[in-house]
Amino acid sequence: MREDPLFLVVAVVMMAVVGILLFGIGSFAKGGAFNKKYANKAMRWRIIAQFVAVLLILLFVLIRRS
Repeated sequence: MREDPLFLVVAVVMMAVVGILLFGIGSFAKGGAFNKKYANKAMRWRIIAQFVAVLLILLFVLIRRS
């Protein structure tokens, strides 16, 4: 499964979601002007990345099922 290109893409996108989530948590922890500037952007990035990850996971399952 590690040699499957779609699996690798799914893994990279999931790691991106984790990275964006950690960035958002860090911005909340820092607070102040930094949080005001980046909190909503980080939330939007995370939601978009999660949507892409879910779509890719579903695509992976559908392709591997048949």
